[in-house]
Amino acid sequence: MKQGKKSLITGITGQDGAYLARFLLARGHRVTGVLSKGHKHSLQRLKLLGVAEKIEWLTCDLKDPQGVGKLLSKARPQEIYNLAAISSVGLSFEAPYPSVYFNVLTITALLEAVRRLKLDAKIYQASSSEMFGNAKKFPANENTLLNPISPYATSKLAGHMLVRNYRLAYKIFCCSGILFNHESVLRPDNFVTKKILSTAIRIAHGSREKLYLGNTAIKRDWGYAPEYVKAMWLMLQAPAPDDFVIASGETHSLQEFVELVFENLGLDSKKHVETDKNFYRAMDISMTLGDSTKAKKVLGWKYAMPFPKLVSTLVRDEVHYQKYGAIRDF
Repeated sequence: MKQGKKSLITGITGQDGAYLARFLLARGHRVTGVLSKGHKHSLQRLKLLGVAEKIEWLTCDLKDPQGVGKLLSKARPQEIYNLAAISSVGLSFEAPYPSVYFNVLTITALLEAVRRLKLDAKIYQASSSEMFGNAKKFPANENTLLNPISPYATSKLAGHMLVRNYRLAYKIFCCSGILFNHESVLRPDNFVTKKILSTAIRIAHGSREKLYLGNTAIKRDWGYAPEYVKAMWLMLQAPAPDDFVIASGETHSLQEFVELVFENLGLDSKKHVETDKNFYRAMDISMTLGDSTKAKKVLGWKYAMPFPKLVSTLVRDEVHYQKYGAIRDF
């Protein structure tokens, strides 16, 4: 029996890592998950998806070049998905050093280990639409000027350019996915979409609390996370390495998101939502909108979930999770 590809995922315990692990396992891959040394990790997302016990686990300080070299020497992966990051934009303003330090050193260590070991491995780097900042022209594509306005986005830009450098200078098969916002029931609690969903559902169940939000006029290009991880895999199956924008191609305000969530629950958001200036960021992107034409043409990636369907799906999944403590199969 032919064995599947060996794939290694950093950041495997997060939303994208969990969905990617399930996606790869379903395709017969042998998946290695990397846990950071000295950190407590929750495998809850992977357990909810029923894949935690199907993964081989290794530990490593991803900032340590020697440790990463030993990790890759042992695992010998054919595909490497670097999803590990300190990914909170808000936190990066409060504590920029950890975000920049971790996010840049991790991808540097992985690229350099592959180069020095001469591994026949392909690398996927999780870049971010935050790198575009307040772009002057939308929709943004792979040729749009990158102009980050947060420490997090700046760290992602550094990693993005390092991938490009190693691809050109050392002919390593490495690429970056410039993913716009993508949501699911597995989103961490510190993300505003998760906060809106969980609070609205509690209110629908009788809670008398209010939902406090910052600037709801901002607009975002939102998609569904399980569909976006497919694009990561497709990038490493392409005949040549390149960078790709992954987006829904629609932009909607946070206010629209809020109103649709409450509407799906039979509620009027005006009665339950209040503005709190404390939730405004030092700097914020007013609008995002991505153009995935290249990914659709080169990779054959398809996305067909209109915004109202996305919101109703998120509400449905969150209601099910809060009621049963389990994830709906889809």
